[in-house]
Amino acid sequence: MKKLRTKFLSLGLSLILLVLPLSYANAEKINPTELDKKIAELKTLLQKYETKKREIQKLLSELEKRENQLKSREENISTMVKKIEETKEELETKNKDMGKIVKYLKGLKVNGLWYISYMNGKGKGVGGSAGDDEQRSKTAIKRGYVRFTKSITPWFDAHVTFDVTQVKEELVSPNKSNIEGSVMVRTKYIFGKFKFPDIGFLTKPTLEFGQVHFPWLDFEEHVNWYRCQDTMFTERNGLYNSADFGITFTALLGGEMPEWYKKRVNSHYAGRYGSISLGIYNGAGYHGSEKNNDKPIEGRITIRPLPNILPGLQFSYFGIRGKANKEDNPPNWQVNLLFTSYEHEYFTATAQYYWGKSNYKGTDDYDKDGYSFFLELKPYAFSSLPISLIGRYDYFDQNDEQNDLDDGTVDESRRYIFGIAYHLDKPHKNMILLDYDHVDYEDKLLADDKRFQLTLQVKF
Repeated sequence: MKKLRTKFLSLGLSLILLVLPLSYANAEKINPTELDKKIAELKTLLQKYETKKREIQKLLSELEKRENQLKSREENISTMVKKIEETKEELETKNKDMGKIVKYLKGLKVNGLWYISYMNGKGKGVGGSAGDDEQRSKTAIKRGYVRFTKSITPWFDAHVTFDVTQVKEELVSPNKSNIEGSVMVRTKYIFGKFKFPDIGFLTKPTLEFGQVHFPWLDFEEHVNWYRCQDTMFTERNGLYNSADFGITFTALLGGEMPEWYKKRVNSHYAGRYGSISLGIYNGAGYHGSEKNNDKPIEGRITIRPLPNILPGLQFSYFGIRGKANKEDNPPNWQVNLLFTSYEHEYFTATAQYYWGKSNYKGTDDYDKDGYSFFLELKPYAFSSLPISLIGRYDYFDQNDEQNDLDDGTVDESRRYIFGIAYHLDKPHKNMILLDYDHVDYEDKLLADDKRFQLTLQVKF
């Protein structure tokens, strides 16, 4: 740019030097008037030259400024390109990491379920002993589950469920009494689940291996949805609990129920002709240690005899054969349970009869029996009221062979449960349940247990 300016200036001076000698050389031949005229023309020419010179200088200055701006832009563009390349590399790295995370999370499901209750009353149901006749008021986390299920392959899943509960007094050792009432986390289920293709009449067969579902209670709790009120009839009387270490095989029978039934009535264990579940276990339950080498065999078979005419009608049998979980001289542990259920869009009704011997802990060797009835009315299904009404009656005899004990009392009990549930969203998921639970002990030394309870069930 400077060279170009210098050339313009040199050209201008050369013109002036060229014109001046010629003008003086002819000065003698020119009269004064013409000379003045020539001088005036020369001055005009010089003024034009100066004007052009300033314009050229201005133009050159603009060109130089534009050149500098272009250089600056080139530098900015180069910097931006460099940053874009760096950002691209970072994004590619992050995309690879995100791809790994997405790949890992693919097929992962997380579920939660917990019961938070306020209880007011007397007896075992509010944290005391059966029939103690002491008034109590208590808020408690009755149960909390966090479940993780990961689909590894189309035919294999991994499953773990953490069980959140409060430490009970009887579980506290003398030197650790400060943990009573603390929230404790343990595993309830942790297993691998194999999913097989249909095998003839068996539909969607699966095999759980590890700390697995018990063959019975998962089925009953998907008919009677009010486990948040408390445990089911047989578990509540100490016969067994809902999980154990072992193997469980489960399958539907003869295909599945139609979609309308699964949507409006029940989608769980919805085999067209029923379902089966059986297995072999340690026998100690999910929170007990095995004390002998016996492995009880347990099984359930459920028949849906009229899937087209009475699709909600099912008959079930559940049985256990084995030894109780006791180290020395364990008694025979036997369970027989007949269960009839009818599920409808507007109501659910069940009736069951149990007879057997001892229990899974082996605390006695008595023959036992009992029966239970459950009813749920579902106004939410035919009205705008998002509520359900429930009722249950249990009878249980701890010792069939001896009605009257040595002190003149008897070992029978009768339980009455009434409740109303308000469904916060989809029925049987998030809800508030208010119930009254009354136990009448035939043992005259025991006062009746009476309890009001308000429970929030959270499920996702």
